[in-house]
Amino acid sequence: MTKIWLSLVGAAALALAAGTAAAATFRIGMEGAFPPFNNTDSSGKIVGFEVDVANELCRRTGMTCEVVQQDWDGMIPALLNKRYDGIMDGMSITEERLKQIAFSVPYSDTPAWFVGAKDGILRDAKTLQDVKAALKGKTIGVQRSTTHQNFLEAEFKDSDIKLYDTVDDLNFDLVNGRIDAGLNDSVSWGAFLGSENGKGFTHFGPSMTGKDNPLFGQGVGIGLRKEDTALKAKLDKAIESMKADGSLSKLAIQWFGYDPLAVPGN
Repeated sequence: MTKIWLSLVGAAALALAAGTAAAATFRIGMEGAFPPFNNTDSSGKIVGFEVDVANELCRRTGMTCEVVQQDWDGMIPALLNKRYDGIMDGMSITEERLKQIAFSVPYSDTPAWFVGAKDGILRDAKTLQDVKAALKGKTIGVQRSTTHQNFLEAEFKDSDIKLYDTVDDLNFDLVNGRIDAGLNDSVSWGAFLGSENGKGFTHFGPSMTGKDNPLFGQGVGIGLRKEDTALKAKLDKAIESMKADGSLSKLAIQWFGYDPLAVPGN
């Protein structure tokens, strides 16, 4: 009888340990196609700023990180369907998204840029009005389901807007002259402009954040289910501690070349 009881106790302990281990795994949805926030390397592994931030957050909170690849369009539905526990994919905190999900405090806030050929129609554009005038009747490329798409649809009604599933597809059409300009995150543009394909291009007009237009949101945060309040509190505390000790800034400088949260006006 004693042996049977001990066996049952041991099985229960193992089940409890397994349940605790499962609860401590933080599954994160990433596109793996938004460099340098996250990108897929030649071995098929997702790497980037957000991967390094996630690993440090998991270290500080005692969780184990697991990155789950997910196309951008399905990010929020997959979170709500519990395919993963959080979204880290350069996702801006907007009022529209807050109707569906919660967010951690911001861990980045990079401005939006218009990019076009150095000697193209945007060459003299310095203000937003200059950009609007130059792109009247022209085609602007943008990744779908983003704050950038929302901004273009609200502010550039006299231009044609072409939607793309990935920034790589957008960049390909820009290089090949299928669109006149593109709108994207400045850090993502930085990776393109620093490449061989991006040598003939540059950014024009203003750098725009949520302080310039609320459509750009309140910074980039971790997307979470609204009911996961304890997880949000834990991640908020860890992000704030990374800001306080400079480790978040260090990772931003490593991947972006500067710290967007430390730039005045952002």
